[in-house]
Amino acid sequence: MQLLEHFKELTIHPKNAIELKGLILQLAIQGKLTSKWRKDNLNVEVSNDLLKRIKHYNSEQLKLNKRRVNIPKGEIKKLNYLPKGWVKVVNYELFNLQKGKNPKDLSETVKKYIYQDIASLDRGNVRRYSDDEKAPKCKESDILVVCDGSRSGLILDGKPGIVGSTLAVIHTPPFIKDYIRLIFLQDFERANANMIGAAIPHLNTKGLLLTTIGLPPLEEQKEIVNVVETLFKEVEQLEQLTVERIGLKEDFVTSALNQLTTKNANQEWTFLQDHFKPFFNETTNIKKLRETVLQLAVQGKLTSEWRTSHPELISGTHHASQLLKRIQEEKAQLIADKKIKKEKALPKITKDEIPYELPEGWVWCRMQEIGLFERGKSKHRPRNDFRLFSDGKYPLVQTGDVSSAKKNGGIINTHKSLYNDFGLAQSRMWDKGTLCITIAANIAETGILGFNACFPDSVVGFTEIIDNGNSLASYVEYFITIMKSDLEKFAPSTAQKNINLGILYQLKFPLPPLEEQKAIVEKVNALMGLCDSLEQEAQQSQEHSEMMMQSCLREVFEGERKMEEV
Repeated sequence: MQLLEHFKELTIHPKNAIELKGLILQLAIQGKLTSKWRKDNLNVEVSNDLLKRIKHYNSEQLKLNKRRVNIPKGEIKKLNYLPKGWVKVVNYELFNLQKGKNPKDLSETVKKYIYQDIASLDRGNVRRYSDDEKAPKCKESDILVVCDGSRSGLILDGKPGIVGSTLAVIHTPPFIKDYIRLIFLQDFERANANMIGAAIPHLNTKGLLLTTIGLPPLEEQKEIVNVVETLFKEVEQLEQLTVERIGLKEDFVTSALNQLTTKNANQEWTFLQDHFKPFFNETTNIKKLRETVLQLAVQGKLTSEWRTSHPELISGTHHASQLLKRIQEEKAQLIADKKIKKEKALPKITKDEIPYELPEGWVWCRMQEIGLFERGKSKHRPRNDFRLFSDGKYPLVQTGDVSSAKKNGGIINTHKSLYNDFGLAQSRMWDKGTLCITIAANIAETGILGFNACFPDSVVGFTEIIDNGNSLASYVEYFITIMKSDLEKFAPSTAQKNINLGILYQLKFPLPPLEEQKAIVEKVNALMGLCDSLEQEAQQSQEHSEMMMQSCLREVFEGERKMEEV
């Protein structure tokens, strides 16, 4: 049987626990959990004799309590096959339901009887009382079922008092009560699926009473109950262990990744690499790993070995301070040539403002200093004027397209609109490779243009002044991703959140030497590839678990339609 064969593996994913319990109950009432027991216990009371005892008991109880039960009329739901020794019965032969009602003197004043509704039975929240002697009563030995409301079909243990109007007492012989409870537990989801009523769902009691089931011998009922209880306990224990395992793993991962960014990265990284697969097999942990990789990148901790191997590329004319000087000289020339406007000077970063110590060869600067940041253009109003788009041929990238870039390795390869010549005239065409940063709606989303395109002023374009094969653009993207939560705080609490370009300009930026930028991008790409592989393995593991669960479901429910004779 696949369920039992893969039992522990199926509990690795906590969401499977409820489905597992449902499958266990389904197998129980099919007799599939006790097939071996039947082979070992051939001399037991036959179910026909048991059914006679049940009918006699129910008849005597009705006379004793002066109650009448109306047998519902309608089509009886049939059962095709049974395990050997079982007998087909209709539910109304095994139990009847006594519906509760609202007593006339129901009040919050303490009286003789507690009014037992869902709140009092399920949560111990007693709210109302009554002295009504004629109202239906329940006792501790009773089992009740919810008949009305969103929890219809739920089983509750009885307590002394008056039965609430949304409940019904399940009257059945005490010697089969535990097995009847299993039938109701098993039917809970199905009962909910077969509710009648729209605004307020109700348990279909008529359909329930007319359902045919298999009645096992009394001794086998006891064995079934024992097996179900044992399996339920194991499911709960494994579920708890799984929850604890995931919690401990997340705590460990958080701690380990935090140490990577605050301590000796090489030592911590070596330790963590040996534990990648066992600790990074949950999507939440892999997401944390991605974030940490970017954090390490902008701290220079991914390339410490590279710096040791290339000291000549981080000093002298290769120092980041010299790179910054070259960028400023190029900017000054662009201003002189009237290609860009002169920017307002920003205050230098003081020692007290420095967030953390940078590696040798790096320098802190304002983000404004590292290249060109310019807002997109869309001057025409209204922006959706059809005259901008009729027979369009120039891609228009919106904030949503930038947000979607993460699904394609950070490259923007989608657009929903095309400008025509009139649309292009009021906008601007940006080159492929431009880094796009959103400053409205979805703030601080990034992506690199995979084609020449226009974009509106809700997007900022970053262009490198010193050509470095787009390495600086990629590095800026890492930095913006790390700063996303901080940038979102600058946005006013309005329906349309946005930040201005000045906020980006003022950010304190850790600038690496030119060649190290390339090394950082290569390292990040390699590690993101590792994260992709880990994520794929986690997804495959999840899919494997879901496939096994579906396979078990098919085995169980196909077995219900065509149960083998055993």
